[in-house]
Formats: sequence, C-alpha cells, structure tokens
Amino acid sequence: MEYPRFSTVAELLKPITWFPPVWAFACGAVSSGRSLTDNWPLVLAGLVLTGPLVCASSQAVNDWFDRHVDAINEPQRPIPSGRMPGRWGLYIAILWTVLSLVWAQALGPWGFYACGLALLLSWAYSAPPLRLKNDGWLGNAACALSYEGLAWITGAAVMVGGVMPAPPIVVLALLYSLGAHGIMTLNDFKAVQGDLQMGVRSLPVQLGVVGAAKAACLVMLVPQLWVSGLLLHWGALWHALAVVLLMLAQLPLMHRFIQSPVEKALSVSAFGVPLFVAGMMVSAWALRLGYGLPQGLAA
Repeated sequence: MEYPRFSTVAELLKPITWFPPVWAFACGAVSSGRSLTDNWPLVLAGLVLTGPLVCASSQAVNDWFDRHVDAINEPQRPIPSGRMPGRWGLYIAILWTVLSLVWAQALGPWGFYACGLALLLSWAYSAPPLRLKNDGWLGNAACALSYEGLAWITGAAVMVGGVMPAPPIVVLALLYSLGAHGIMTLNDFKAVQGDLQMGVRSLPVQLGVVGAAKAACLVMLVPQLWVSGLLLHWGALWHALAVVLLMLAQLPLMHRFIQSPVEKALSVSAFGVPLFVAGMMVSAWALRLGYGLPQGLAA
C-alpha cells in the first residue's frame, strides 16, 4: 500500500487557511472579558481545535470532493497531481474529523456542539448530495459561519464556562460572519473557468465577475457599518471610529478590485482582509472593556 508523504499531507491540510478561524476564536476569547493568562489551557486548546483540526478537516474534505474541479483549476494540488495516492485524501478527511470531535470534548458542551456544527457544515459544503458550494450564496454562507461566527462564539463560550455568551457578543460574531461571506467570494475568482465547466454556480458564475465583485464588497462593508453603529450606540466611540477608519482604508482596494475583478481579487485578500479582521479584534476589545455588555459580565 502506498502512503502519502508528510509534506503532502501538510499541503492537503493547508495551514495558511487556519488563520481566519484561529483569529475569530481569539476575538471570542478576548470579547468574553475573562483573563487569557489564567485560562491559557482553554485558549490553547481552542486555537488548536479551530485551526489545525476543524479548519484542516474542512480543507481535506473540500480537496477530496473538489478533485475533479482542481484537475482543471489547480492541477498541482496533492490529489489531482497524484502525490496523494489512492483514497488517502478521503481517509485523512475522515480521520481529522474524528480527531476534531474527540479534541472538542475538552472544551465543554458548547465547544463540542459548535465543533460538530462546523464539521457538519464543512461536509455539507463539499460533499454530495448537498454540496452547498455549488451555489455561491449558500456555500459561502456555510463557510463564513464556520470560520468566523461559530469560532468567535466558541471562543467566548469556553471562557465563560461553556454557556451561551451575552447577546452583544453573538450579534457581533454573526455580523462579522456576514461580512466574511464577501471574503469567501474573493476565493472564487481564481476558479471561474473550472466552475463554469463543472457546473459550480459560484457568485462570479452567477453574477459575472464585475457583479460578484460589487456584491462581495457590499457584503463586506455593510456589516462593518452596522458594527461601528452598534459600538457608537454602546458608547465605544474610539472603537467605532477605529472600525470606520479600517473600513475606509479598504475602499481604494475595493475600487480597483471592481475595475479588474480577476486580477485584483488577490490584492483585496492580501491587504483588504487584514483590515477587516483588525476591526474584529477592535470590536472584541470594546466588548472586553464592557461596552454593550450587561453590568457584571465584563471582567
């Protein structure tokens, strides 16, 4: 039996993609108001769960069920290139899913259930019969909720004893999940030709590249406006201003992106997305300081 090389397995699990859920979990932990140093085992366990386990599982699942599309768009990937032999891509996806569920039990009931939901969404996103990724609206929503909202809420929940976090924490997590839908659309511009051939109805396929670029930018901007408005309403003036300034810094990148969507999608991902996620942490710190939270919930 032929076994894959360690480097090929690592490439399949795509460590570069682990940052968004890890960052969202960190935002959730910060927003809880609890001491990060006193609870460092929980923080570390959560970071491992969201990145190297759950996110890596989703990447393996996606690569296995996308192997035919990748043969057109990215033939150098481990599975279509043949460097991942036989059905090892599927075996690794299943193994990492099981490992994720086992690890999640250390984070209490909410951590386990959130992990289970995120994994369910990752399989539903890629695998038939649902294969949510065949529709850009549904597929990107599933990814955004898993990568941002669930990770953020989990980060807050495990810090407060496994219970549901306060409503303002959940609201901000869901708003940033909505914005992340636009971020997920950025990834679709590199695969337009393969998606057309394989019948994947990504937003660039459904709306055209210019229409999808406008939709992605709008979906990223509107939640940030809502977040800044909420922070202002809660009295976090400087945090609201910081979110607005970070949003304004994204506008020139988005303008160029709309003019040349395929060519500039990567630049928005590389420079615009960090500004977006910086706003996430700014908002998390506003909650940590007690803005918007009922008295007694802020540490």
